[in-house]
Amino acid sequence: MTEYKLEVTTGEKQNAGTWDHIFITLFGTEGQSERTELDNFGIGFTTGTTGNYTMSTNLSLGKLLLVKVEKDPSLNLPEDEWYFCKIVVTTPEGEAIIFPCYRWISRGELVELRGGRALKAFEEDHPMLIDHRKQELILKKSFYQWKRLAEGLNHISHFINASELPAEIRFSKSKSNQFFFTYFSGSELMRKGLLGSHEQWESIEDMKKIFTWKKTTMSEYVSEHWKEDEFFGFQFLNGLNPNVIKRCSELPPNFPVTEEMVKPFLKKGSSLQKELKKGNIFLSDQKKLEGIPTRAYNGEPLHVTPGLCLLYVNPENKLMPIAIQLHQQPSELNPIFLPSDLETDWLLAKMFIKNADSIDHQAVQHLLKTHYLAEAYNVAALRSFSVIHPLYKLLLPHFRFTLHISIRGRANLFGPDGSISKSSLGYDGQMVLMAKALSEMTYSSLCLPENITARGLESIPNFYYRDDGLKLWNIINRFVKAVVEYYYPSDSEVRKDTELQEWISEIFTHGFLGNTASGFPASFQTVEEVIKFITMLIFTVTGQHAAVNNGQYDYYGWAPSQSLLLVKPPPTTKGQSSMKTILDTLPDVEQTVIFSALVWLLSEKFTDEVLMGSYPDERFQEPALKQMMKKFQAELSKLSEAISTRNLQLDIPYIYMQPSEIENSIAI
Repeated sequence: MTEYKLEVTTGEKQNAGTWDHIFITLFGTEGQSERTELDNFGIGFTTGTTGNYTMSTNLSLGKLLLVKVEKDPSLNLPEDEWYFCKIVVTTPEGEAIIFPCYRWISRGELVELRGGRALKAFEEDHPMLIDHRKQELILKKSFYQWKRLAEGLNHISHFINASELPAEIRFSKSKSNQFFFTYFSGSELMRKGLLGSHEQWESIEDMKKIFTWKKTTMSEYVSEHWKEDEFFGFQFLNGLNPNVIKRCSELPPNFPVTEEMVKPFLKKGSSLQKELKKGNIFLSDQKKLEGIPTRAYNGEPLHVTPGLCLLYVNPENKLMPIAIQLHQQPSELNPIFLPSDLETDWLLAKMFIKNADSIDHQAVQHLLKTHYLAEAYNVAALRSFSVIHPLYKLLLPHFRFTLHISIRGRANLFGPDGSISKSSLGYDGQMVLMAKALSEMTYSSLCLPENITARGLESIPNFYYRDDGLKLWNIINRFVKAVVEYYYPSDSEVRKDTELQEWISEIFTHGFLGNTASGFPASFQTVEEVIKFITMLIFTVTGQHAAVNNGQYDYYGWAPSQSLLLVKPPPTTKGQSSMKTILDTLPDVEQTVIFSALVWLLSEKFTDEVLMGSYPDERFQEPALKQMMKKFQAELSKLSEAISTRNLQLDIPYIYMQPSEIENSIAI
């Protein structure tokens, strides 16, 4: 008799264990074992345990190919799904082979597991495995399908409700419970009588009463400093939308700022032309919002201003706004506002700039460029890669909960009746804006080093998003380079990997709608191209998403500073405003608290989060990969420590690119 030693691990998730019967069949190059029940004395499959079993066969099965696992009912007990992590089989020859599963298995379900070294399709050398891989992908393509969301927008998964997803792709039970609790945080607001109130705020101070116990150091700072020009400029670098401003070498012809207008705000003895040549002038131009339809409010269309804001790095290295024009075309009814204007005029102009910036942030930088792109990468991977493919093993942890939050977000947050659709644009305008942004999007804009260079921001001071982001990008790139080069020693291996080519082709077709002008790859020809794309992908779903998501309550929690909704038209003349104009322009009480509750939810920390660089599921057999992961984690830890040390010296710490604050995937 020949003996195989089995270690079967049940996960630590809530209710992961099972009382049902578990049967195993081993398949090898020399035959298969009998269907054998794993039956030790006592309870064998309790939560968080590993059971040891022995299977006997008459002869050696040769090289192990597959393990079939079946779950049958025990007596008449109710259904209890089993979260099965992995099985490690030690052969008679002493080789220990990992067969990862990491999924919920229902009663009567059968799963066939691949184990051993990660393999590309052309490396398969056994007819059984070739056919098994082929059938696996056929099933995955039939289960995960594409659907069009709106004209001109990238395609999404076809699922309507998150309950249609496999259990291991859905939120964990603990996260679902916490998500539900946070989502209904509005109960506090109802008790205060804020929800349902369509009154305008009577004073700015009253807004501080929205949440009495939901405060952060940053949200408190914003409420105290929101009027200040220095803080206004700071947000273009280290706020929620750090991907807008560009260095300005000459003024746009439609922004007729004169020397006389801005001379009082420049260095003494300098001029606008001198500062332009020195590279100290920057521009925020929200031209993309021009012509985008807005929603109606009290029977009238709302206003979103596609404005221009000129900024100056002063001798104290502070980025300061020095001129604002609220519409693209200059006219008598579109004056250029200056810091020397009436205080409330200047404040109103800044509020409309921040309103446009906030809409761009939520619809384009956050929803489109992180959530929707990540969904495209995810669906394409589920359809194109076998579970044994090395890149599937690498990327799967970076897609944790992504489909669930995307589906749920479309229904409750970003859909026609969602909170975000109560912004000035509304749902239809948001869809038009995202489609326009997608048509103009370039591959290089998603690659941080190229993005920074293209915008001329290599040397602007106090740009912590750039400093931390570039370090994070380089750490990811080194890790990805090591992994990819391990599996692809030459460009020819890239070109003949059919699953890899299908993956990028689906992303190009469904994610970027086949737009060749964008520069996105439709295929991979070299190892270097694969490294760059996967670096961009991992950076997008970790650091970039954290940068545009994690500080939402910090900044949006104080409505006067950054509101998605302004209900009065922008000023067309100077000297006519007052503090009452400011209050009348801000959303009413109910709208304000709805946005506050939304950003509370989107910024919430959940107990089961997986931090960046963590790979808790053992999917790789190869020791080399485990060493690469350890090195990756060590570099991330070192960067976190460096950022913490730096932040001790800052009045406003920047934490959003700190690895210890970043999740491994878009999970919220």
